[in-house]
Amino acid sequence: MAKFFTASEANPAVLNGKTIAVIGYGNQGRAQAINLRRNGNRVIVGNQEDDSWRKAISDGFETLAIDKAAKAADILLLLLPDEIAPEVYRRLIEPQLAPGNTLVFASGYNITYKFIVPPKDTDVILVAPRMIGQGVLELPARGEGFPVLVGIKQDASGSALATMLAIAHGIGAFLPHGAVVESSFEEETMVDLFSEHTWAGAMLFLLERAFKLLVEAGVSREVALLELYASGELGEIGRAMASMGIWNQLKLHSHTSQFGQLTYGEDFIGEDTEALMRKAIEEIRDGSFARKWAAEQAAGSPEFHRLLEDVLNSPVANAEAELFVKLGRS
Repeated sequence: MAKFFTASEANPAVLNGKTIAVIGYGNQGRAQAINLRRNGNRVIVGNQEDDSWRKAISDGFETLAIDKAAKAADILLLLLPDEIAPEVYRRLIEPQLAPGNTLVFASGYNITYKFIVPPKDTDVILVAPRMIGQGVLELPARGEGFPVLVGIKQDASGSALATMLAIAHGIGAFLPHGAVVESSFEEETMVDLFSEHTWAGAMLFLLERAFKLLVEAGVSREVALLELYASGELGEIGRAMASMGIWNQLKLHSHTSQFGQLTYGEDFIGEDTEALMRKAIEEIRDGSFARKWAAEQAAGSPEFHRLLEDVLNSPVANAEAELFVKLGRS
């Protein structure tokens, strides 16, 4: 059973007198920086000079080059994309680290696969929101929390646990409806990649194939898209799953809908599907995917760009564009 930490176990005063550098001012970086500052912490931002840099300045943060922010900080939140973090870390962050610094990651990926190997005299902790940046920002503003996975990889100072819980508190995870759940870098990597490699991607391609077949059956493209996801109903079902449970949310559907889903849904899950999921788990565990993705990046990501170009120019994407114009969404 996973351990759930309580707010009483967190001591926000642990961060008093500390300088926290948020490295990377994207959606997560901005949200976490604002929340930490709102809770009385000293926060600076490290970023390259771009639109995010200018946004950090307009939000009132002392904004520095990444190496200067790293040097000035006691605690560093590395909120950079997984694919660029190792090079930025090696070139701009690692040379500035001092004994006793704390590195905070929101993703287990680079530590799990040793693309980043911190010095032994630093604390290395995981504070990984299970929430998009917009939610991390907006939920605490209205007094609500969100789930985070937390873990410790290195505890050089003996205070990693206290710092981890204080950071989770500072970004708003202990507020009502939030949860701070003990995990690890390896476990976070597993569940994150597993979702991306199995049901999440499968759902996208299943919806695209459903669109194709409905249109072939004589359904208009607009009606097919609205039924499948463009109405927003799919998002509401997802929210109901999160609040009521995967099966209890069926109560919100008609009996005809419930009978149809329960009768036919399981037919799509068989030995082949489970074999693909087990294959995904093995490729995550043995690093096959991480090596494949690293090689793809080193080659300039030609396959990634080809795959993305294919789907962005697919029949369903073209139909979406036309529908969204009619709905006033573009």
